[in-house]
Amino acid sequence: MLDIHHEYIQLLRLIKKYIEQETGERLPLPKRVAAPMIAHSIKKTPPLPSYRQPLPEITPAKDAIPQMVKQPAAVTDNPPKDFDIDTIEKIEESIQGCTKCHLAQYRNNIVLGTGNPDAQLMIIGEAPGEKEDMQGEPFVGDAGQLLTKMLAAIHIKREDVYITNVVKCRPQGNRNPNHDEIEACNSCLIAQIRVVKPKIILCMGNFAAKTLLKKTEGISTLRGKFFDYHGIKLLPTYHPAALLYHPAWKRDAWVDMQLLQKELEG
Repeated sequence: MLDIHHEYIQLLRLIKKYIEQETGERLPLPKRVAAPMIAHSIKKTPPLPSYRQPLPEITPAKDAIPQMVKQPAAVTDNPPKDFDIDTIEKIEESIQGCTKCHLAQYRNNIVLGTGNPDAQLMIIGEAPGEKEDMQGEPFVGDAGQLLTKMLAAIHIKREDVYITNVVKCRPQGNRNPNHDEIEACNSCLIAQIRVVKPKIILCMGNFAAKTLLKKTEGISTLRGKFFDYHGIKLLPTYHPAALLYHPAWKRDAWVDMQLLQKELEG
């Protein structure tokens, strides 16, 4: 019986820890029941008292747990009416204080995008990193410096393009974005594409390419060729962060950048 009581308390501790992480509120554990004194008798031993107690009533914050269980809907290319706006500034105003996914409680800044909103070239990455989260701009860390060099190699100034990410808030620990996080930011991304109206989209990394193309193949298969995205030419290539970890991929990335240059000049 004591073992069952111990396991029960351990289970409550795990539930308590999970809900505190999701809600940011501290929850009390039920008061511990003192172990019984069992009277020893040769002829007769009285039955042990019952230690079963009802679970404490715990009220998590609204949608704290259902968000983790709910199956995400398919990502669509149809943003709601609140994103049917015609400037980047209005999009930025619309997403201030966004709480569509749980990344909101960890971010320092929403990282919308930067650059020329009338650019012919739009670059879409995956998600902000630590430095991007602190500064509120995409591609400002080591990967961003490499991107600037890649653009300069084909005679493109960074300020002449528009740069954004699929996900606008930093996933904890720079992990890959989850499907529900991509879905939460999708309407904003589509609105950005509609406002910029680029001639070419350069998708950098698996998540950017798969999100827009709705394909399951990896970036090593998709890269090196143009796709049609609602009348816009879309070129997938490696993310600069991946090139920092895998320098051997830079050769293929350079081929992609030359292909991009030829298309822009043509």
